[in-house]
Amino acid sequence: MTLLIILLALMILILLIAWAKFHPFLAFLIVSLLTGLLLGIPIDKLSGSVKTGIGSMLGELAIIICLGAMLGKLVAESGAAQKISDSLIQLFGEKHLQWAMLLTGFIVGIPLFYNVGFVLLVPLAFAVIYRTKANTLFIAIPMLAALSVTHGFLPPHPSPVALSVQLQASTGKVLLYGIVIAIPAIIVAGPLFAKTLTGIKTPPLQLFQQQEQKERLPGTWSSYTSALLPAFLLIVFSIIPFITNLSSSVKNTINFIGDPVIILLISLLFATYVLGLRNGYSLKAIMNHYSDAVKDIAVILLIIAGAGALKQVLVDSGVNTVIAQQLGNLNVNPLVLGWLIAAVIRVCLGSATVAGLTAAGIVAPLVLNGSANAELMVLSVGAGSLMFSHVNDSGFWMFKEYFNLSVKDTIRSWSVMETIVAVMGLLGVLLLDALL
Repeated sequence: MTLLIILLALMILILLIAWAKFHPFLAFLIVSLLTGLLLGIPIDKLSGSVKTGIGSMLGELAIIICLGAMLGKLVAESGAAQKISDSLIQLFGEKHLQWAMLLTGFIVGIPLFYNVGFVLLVPLAFAVIYRTKANTLFIAIPMLAALSVTHGFLPPHPSPVALSVQLQASTGKVLLYGIVIAIPAIIVAGPLFAKTLTGIKTPPLQLFQQQEQKERLPGTWSSYTSALLPAFLLIVFSIIPFITNLSSSVKNTINFIGDPVIILLISLLFATYVLGLRNGYSLKAIMNHYSDAVKDIAVILLIIAGAGALKQVLVDSGVNTVIAQQLGNLNVNPLVLGWLIAAVIRVCLGSATVAGLTAAGIVAPLVLNGSANAELMVLSVGAGSLMFSHVNDSGFWMFKEYFNLSVKDTIRSWSVMETIVAVMGLLGVLLLDALL
């Protein structure tokens, strides 16, 4: 009955948005309340669940998206994006830009939280798209496939690390095995799959539209430094605690400065001077660009908030526990079982983290009694937690709105890409299990 209610809720959500043309935020609110009632959440607690979901989803993410949009807007308007795209085209050639974007997504994605990486890398993708007139998804999908794989498979991302702790796996081995599995997954879900999407024609978001400039272009060093400073700082502040012994006060300071929000703020201030003030722009003109950036992503924030409301209602109803219990009795390979539980919870709830941690709790006894390799179970569950992102996932809506797609084309591109990553991850795990 629980699964039927979830399926009904998702069908209503899709019909409201795609057929009735409701604004997605309003559709999410209606479906969240209806789903909560059908799943038995007390009526006096239902509105609180919705508010909690919106607040928890927007808390850090709203700041990250706004600061990232401001930085991306300045990179575009200052001509830095033009400079970066020119250098990428010259280095790799237009025929190999997909692989350049894939490599960028993989390297930058390893230390970054997914949402931070998405917000920082999308402007670079648009820079290349505007410059080469290439198909939007042909360029973007390889980069985002790499970013998604690092998020689900590789420490130090929160989900693989948390799963490693829960399943008593070696984080180093998870990283090593994860890289081996990640490479073919990225290639298939990235460049190869992107070739099937060239029929989807979509004008890219105007937020990062760069103006062709002949004069007052920033230097190559300034352009790259401003665009990639957040990634560099996050890498540095992630490594420092592991290479030296620090006092608690110094650790607290490093943790503060190394927070993605603080790093983005520092990077934005740096770019304001290097790309803006030093390049002859007035502070008023720069702030006007920032205001335009925030206006452009306001709708994206609302939609993500709505997705957060539905996710919280599902979590508060205990749906993840019910699903895990129903699947836990299946007599299948433990690695397949871990992947399957995570995949079903992911599809139903939309949260990769909730799916992964819930599945790990169910299969932990199988790992602890020696029935399955701990490191491979971490990767199997991580792969399952990426399965078929759709309308109940904030990442789905970020991709849809940033790349100006219909719901149908977002499912055809984004959702299928995530499914390929999940399936390739499972196949890689099973192959390694056979070889080890």
